[in-house]
Amino acid sequence: MRPTTRTTTSRAIALLAGAAATALVLTGCSSGSSGGDAGSGDVSGSITLQTWALTPTYTDYLNGVIKDFEKAHPDAKVTLQDQPGDGYADKVLSQASSNTLPDVINLPPDIALPLAKRGFLQDVSKDDKDLSKTYVAGALDSYDYKGLDGTYGYPWYLNTDVDYWNSDMFAKCGLDAKNPPKTTDELFAQAKTMHDNCPTDYLMSRKPGLGDFTLAGVKVLNADGTKFTFADSSKAADLISRYKTAYQDGYMPSNVLNSDYLGNSTLFTQGKVAWTTGGATSLADFEKNNPSLKGKVTVSPALDTPPLYVQGLSVSSKSKHLATAEAFAQFMTNAKNQEAFAHLVNIFPSTTSSQSDPYFSKDDGTVNGEARVLANEALKKAKVINPVQANSAMTDFLDQQLALAMKGQVTPEKALQTAQTKMNTLLANG
Repeated sequence: MRPTTRTTTSRAIALLAGAAATALVLTGCSSGSSGGDAGSGDVSGSITLQTWALTPTYTDYLNGVIKDFEKAHPDAKVTLQDQPGDGYADKVLSQASSNTLPDVINLPPDIALPLAKRGFLQDVSKDDKDLSKTYVAGALDSYDYKGLDGTYGYPWYLNTDVDYWNSDMFAKCGLDAKNPPKTTDELFAQAKTMHDNCPTDYLMSRKPGLGDFTLAGVKVLNADGTKFTFADSSKAADLISRYKTAYQDGYMPSNVLNSDYLGNSTLFTQGKVAWTTGGATSLADFEKNNPSLKGKVTVSPALDTPPLYVQGLSVSSKSKHLATAEAFAQFMTNAKNQEAFAHLVNIFPSTTSSQSDPYFSKDDGTVNGEARVLANEALKKAKVINPVQANSAMTDFLDQQLALAMKGQVTPEKALQTAQTKMNTLLANG
């Protein structure tokens, strides 16, 4: 499932495989090496790998990795099963409650969290002391949860955002697309310049969310992850006040707070706004949907701290063949296997050694190539900026309150406190 952009919630992270399915169908791909065995004990017995909406498009790839693992470990057997995209989180929770959780499970950090809290997932750091040497720090951190000791997943594949700018709109409105905003502060300043010179054009076209609080240095959660604390910070109210002023002064489209708002990516594709975030291959989609954008888009790193979107493989703590399950999860996420996958699908490996692969690190002179290199470099410092404790019901309620504040119907402080109270109630209820 392909991680998407900063403007989405954690539920959108679950769309990785669906978008990946639009890439080339993988042919038989025998890849990887054993890479050592995690766990203590014999690598033997039958285990099940559960993936999320990756078949039939990637069946050949997955079976190729399984075949290589079984060749390296003749006493082990891996059975592949795949679940459809819709309702995956509910399916996994049902499996856990009925004691039918597969041995190795494809889980993003937000779905892994409730299972880890209830003891269903293995702390893989117990048996693999090389985790910090092997995987990108931010990706590994995403499976280290507040209030829990340990690491509850092997990072598998990643994505992040870069920023795309409409160079024609920049030039027309007194801005330089070769020097776009690098921070949120610069974004507000250049949005004002665009509005002053071109009152009907826009640079900004989205309201803030929890991730923006994180970027502003707001403490979003308490130390053990049991309470949201963003409303306790004056920085959060100050940020919402800035967005309120920008909205009311016309720096963004008036419908950005409406239910019929199309999203900044769509407005960018339509040539109505000059900025959007997107993955490293988004330009192809922009130009496909609007050929007139060809040659008019520049790219730069994401503002402030790059966001990180993660998919991983977790291991059931109830597995009857724990050493085998851990060894397979480690094997599937080793550098060679991840690189083989990422060369064919629009994602990035989570292994640090893969960052020097020329495919990701060398610019081929195209905007797409530049975006890929920028994204690869960003992964060295990217972080999960939306806390995994925040589910869609929480973020939807926060969005509603922030819209009221930006319209001037409530104060930013009141909107934030109302949202925090509701979100803490939802969090306490599990």
